[in-house]
Amino acid sequence: MMNVKLLDGMFKQSREKGKEYLLYLDVDRLIAPCFEAAGKVAKKERYGGWEKRGISGHSIGHWLSATASMYVQTRDQALKDKLDYAISELAELQKLDSEGFIAGFSRECFDKVFTGEFEVSRFNLAGGWVPWYSIHKIYAGLIDTYHLTQNKQALEVVLKLADWAKNGLKALDDDQFEKMLYCEHGGMNEVFADLYLLTGKEDYLQLAIRFCHKEVLEPLADGIDELEGRHANTQIPKLIGAAKLYNITKDEQYKKMVTFFWNQVTKHRSYVIGGNSIDEHFGPEKTNELGIQTAETCNTYNMLKLTEILFSWEQKAEYMNFYERALYNHILASQDPETGMKTYFIPTEPGHFKIYCTPDESFWCCTGTGMENPARYINSIYYQKNSDIFVNLFISSELAINDGKMVIKQKTLFPESNETTLIMEKTDRECQALHVRIPDWCSSQYTVLINDQEVEGLIKKGYLKLEREWMQGDEIKIKWHMSLYKESTKQDPNKVAFLYGPIVLAGALGRENFPESDQLDDHLKLNHHPLIQVPTLVTPEDDINKWIQPIEGRPLEFMTAPIAQPGNLSMRLIPFYQLHHERYTLYWTLMNRDTYEHFIDEEKEKADELKAITIDVVNPHEQQPEIEHHLKSHNSRSGYSHKARKGWRDCIDGFFSYEMKVLKEEAMMLRVTYSGDDAPIEHQNQWYKREFSLFVEEEMIATQQLNHQQPGELFTIDYELPISLTNDKSSVTVRFSSAPQSIAGGVYEVRMISKKEK
Repeated sequence: MMNVKLLDGMFKQSREKGKEYLLYLDVDRLIAPCFEAAGKVAKKERYGGWEKRGISGHSIGHWLSATASMYVQTRDQALKDKLDYAISELAELQKLDSEGFIAGFSRECFDKVFTGEFEVSRFNLAGGWVPWYSIHKIYAGLIDTYHLTQNKQALEVVLKLADWAKNGLKALDDDQFEKMLYCEHGGMNEVFADLYLLTGKEDYLQLAIRFCHKEVLEPLADGIDELEGRHANTQIPKLIGAAKLYNITKDEQYKKMVTFFWNQVTKHRSYVIGGNSIDEHFGPEKTNELGIQTAETCNTYNMLKLTEILFSWEQKAEYMNFYERALYNHILASQDPETGMKTYFIPTEPGHFKIYCTPDESFWCCTGTGMENPARYINSIYYQKNSDIFVNLFISSELAINDGKMVIKQKTLFPESNETTLIMEKTDRECQALHVRIPDWCSSQYTVLINDQEVEGLIKKGYLKLEREWMQGDEIKIKWHMSLYKESTKQDPNKVAFLYGPIVLAGALGRENFPESDQLDDHLKLNHHPLIQVPTLVTPEDDINKWIQPIEGRPLEFMTAPIAQPGNLSMRLIPFYQLHHERYTLYWTLMNRDTYEHFIDEEKEKADELKAITIDVVNPHEQQPEIEHHLKSHNSRSGYSHKARKGWRDCIDGFFSYEMKVLKEEAMMLRVTYSGDDAPIEHQNQWYKREFSLFVEEEMIATQQLNHQQPGELFTIDYELPISLTNDKSSVTVRFSSAPQSIAGGVYEVRMISKKEK
């Protein structure tokens, strides 16, 4: 068994900051929703944000996983005491339910599901907001606590919870079960695969297999990419569970779906920092559109977990090249080194900034995975397979294997230095082969010295194999060639990011028109905060080393020549993981002089004009925008249009509504986007017109008919609002209601705009 310890360096510093937050959090407040769901008065007030919403209870699960892992590394007794207390409290609460249910919300939604008669949408199951997703975090936290700390009470609690689910789900036939999985359900297939490994109970294995979502997984197994428009982080845990099922069953279908998915996401849908998704959803293949709500941090947390499993199947440097890129440039960059607070998204919109959670009011999904990330830094530095040891990451650390019979210390200042040294503190004849990753960024230009003597070795799948009878005190020094290079977005070669080795260099743009605080309870609050003009880089030189130079005495910092326009400016580039509390750009527009002088970015000008007058906007079918705008509906449905590349919502003999921000005492307009293809349709053997009314604060402001007005394109209509509807209000309810035997929508976007020119 391997034991890895972080030594001095930025990862240890970041881990310690993460530990501070775990110790800061109050277990009684984290568990408060579970008390209330069990009909008991909580000992303390629950935390804010999502913990006061229907998804409550997910945070205690993340905290359990994070704290168990952090304790194993640090042996901080305060962590262990809090962890044991949390488990004992959950165990006591579980006794109040005869079937063993425990969660941060009522079991009413599950009871409806177990009857087989229930309504479902992508993010709502029988009236509950993604209940399986939320309770999955508690399952995972209990499993991790037992696995890492041998807390037997955690195992007892999770097995009772597992049997509650198993017994309730028995009544569902396969069609009903698949219908249930239409709603986001986290990694429930992984949970039952893990429980099978812990107990050997066949019932758990069969339930893990049932929790595999056929709609998503079967096309992937056939090499078919149907990811466009899907909520990204809903899918990744399904593949982690499938990967674990491959380990158990050796069914090649699981392996096919996992490897195909990993390739499609990492190679065709990821940003330069290794993250993926925009507005939480996958875009079309071979695109990575820039925006404010890009690179959800949860996604990368899960992609690294998936990558770890793929690497266990085949030790290819390709997997660890991605892992390294995402670890340094997304995960490490997502925690504020001053406060330990976490990001939800990493904006790729040039000129934007990171937004961090608050300690007590921002319990987003990424706050939860953000708790876990600092305790996961050690996970893939090394890998052992029989007598082979793989050195994957160049992080100051110590590896002990075979009960401490062999100890390897890695001393490095990487990435500030281009070398690392492996020192054999103890040796063991059972471990002879050392495999050192040769990164893709070094272009195979490297030197290896053993005890100061240069050696060569066999390279296989990106790893240099060094095999000999190691002696105590042996030193292996590896030096790589590190250089500057650029990487374009997938759809525009003129939008480029700069890297040095694996490190993404961001443009540090200062605090012009910066918000009062970038630590918020609502991560959507500053989506419409004014951007700044980001200069264009203009040069005839293709060789970036001719116009980007290192800053002497400041490792990993660079300065461009005065080529940034307008103004002939020089721009400072620093590692993205070091950039906090200021504006930045990851991607620059790069042009030659002739192109720049004739270039007019009409699309950007229109986007800037629209942003300037936008007060609020809702993108239908997307979870966070709809939840944060308090979606209410009856007989409503939503979906994704591949043609429009946008989500939509409509209703049949029903309604849907959103709460939207307005400006007091200012004239407002409601701008709604429709599809020019929409027309009457046949539904249940009857023809339904698309005729509906728009209401604001229960006052009808317009009626609308859709009848194939503008085939092949989206179009917008502006509805003027009487100022009496917005006077003295900060928000209003916007409702779309269908007439009898008719459809309201589809609606592709709802935007509240000011009539004033900004």
